[in-house]
Amino acid sequence: MFGRVRSLLPHGWTDLLRQIVLFCGAYYLYRLVRGLVDGRAVQAFDNAREVIRIEQGLGLFFEPSVNSWVQAHDVVADFASWMYVNSHFAITTVTLAWLYLRRNERFYFVRNMFIVSMAIALVGYTLYPTAPPRFFFPEYGFQDTVAQFAGISHDDTVNALFNPYAAVPSMHCCFAIFIGFTLARCCKHRWARVFWAVWPLIMTWVVVTTANHWIADAVLGAATAAISYGVAVWLAKVRPAAWSFSRVPARATA
Repeated sequence: MFGRVRSLLPHGWTDLLRQIVLFCGAYYLYRLVRGLVDGRAVQAFDNAREVIRIEQGLGLFFEPSVNSWVQAHDVVADFASWMYVNSHFAITTVTLAWLYLRRNERFYFVRNMFIVSMAIALVGYTLYPTAPPRFFFPEYGFQDTVAQFAGISHDDTVNALFNPYAAVPSMHCCFAIFIGFTLARCCKHRWARVFWAVWPLIMTWVVVTTANHWIADAVLGAATAAISYGVAVWLAKVRPAAWSFSRVPARATA
């Protein structure tokens, strides 16, 4: 049994364990640092109101209308909430596993984008804590559709692993761009390529609809993805045989 499993691994157990430790370590550090921004609730709400003013000035402050429309359509609200709760982590994890096992030559480039983006996000969360739309009820009438769907209440207390003011940038949107970009280039069927190409737009609709992110968060999430892609391209030039997004099988590396 273990022999058959080993034969499915592109570079054996050692490299697989190395990637798991690297991702888990990076993600845990991301969550830990993300939650260490305590005592800044006032700043987070001030920053959110600044975001609102900027969006209003640009004519982009339509989050209340979107959220209000969804509140009147339970099926749509439940679908968006289910997507918010389940799709982000599940699709990201499954995609990374599939890439590692079936498109290993492209895995390391994508891995580098993810790690760089998490580092950028931590800078944003630390320097610019921002309250999400769901905290602005009744001021703007936002309803937390995810809390209603799941039957839970979002706590506004910062702890070691949770920071409700980590809205800028939206990593839901950033990760969705990584996934969409990668799978649109890897899939053979046209319908699949089209679906994954629009996946970032679907996720943007989800985070705005559920009152978990501002439009500005999504835009900055896209900017984070673009910067991370640029860094990954630079890293690929440093180690092209290991870290490039190529069709040439990559060597097993850290």
